Amino acid sequence: MGLTDYEIKAYVATISLISGTASQISLASNVPRSKIYEVLKSLSKKGFIEITREKPLKFNVIPPHEVFEKSRNTIKELLDEAENELNIIYEEQIPNVPAPIWLVHGSEKNMKKELEIISRAKNSLFIISGFMFKEEAQKFKESLNKASKRGVHARVVLSPFCNVDDNKINVIKEIGQLNCEMKVFQLPHIKLVVRDEKEMLITFCKMNDDKIISQTAIGIWNQYNEFVETISGVYNFIWTTELFNNLK
Repeated sequence: MGLTDYEIKAYVATISLISGTASQISLASNVPRSKIYEVLKSLSKKGFIEITREKPLKFNVIPPHEVFEKSRNTIKELLDEAENELNIIYEEQIPNVPAPIWLVHGSEKNMKKELEIISRAKNSLFIISGFMFKEEAQKFKESLNKASKRGVHARVVLSPFCNVDDNKINVIKEIGQLNCEMKVFQLPHIKLVVRDEKEMLITFCKMNDDKIISQTAIGIWNQYNEFVETISGVYNFIWTTELFNNLK
């Protein structure tokens, strides 16, 4: 939260006192008297305490819930700004990698990569989901709805249910209505996420008696523009056919 050791000690002491003079806070915090005024003025500037102009000066604590809420918002804004700046660098450099195709092993890593790709979308998302891993539906819904709020045009085709390991997942019941274009069809057991016609992830799993074995999940993460653009064209063709039924 950007506090020095002395400032932490002084703020905690002021919380215990609620209100006090510099001498009282110095005694309670073990911050030297030669430093206490400087420390308290800094805490005031940072929004942790208020100064009452009387003789002697009184220093009143601002309730922790107010301080933490303000700090939480500030930290979130800084994190969001840092994430955006680093993503720009990341996305600019990936096409320069000699072979921008990677294998992603395991259900957990594939879920994380899928949500990461959705979070980076700026203009469009094309998604086919013939299955969902356990506990994936809500995370998928939250990430996709956030993208829609950012103005991303999303088209999603979902299988209504699937069998993963020992779980029969009612995908439509768990997800509910999404804030985007959505169609339902019993698809092959494959997952495809295409972002901005620039990046895609396609995920497969081994099967056992029509049950998906999640631990065998393997994804192909690809950023070859020409290939992604081709897949996007195929998706658009499939979307416009009468094969799928709109979700009612």
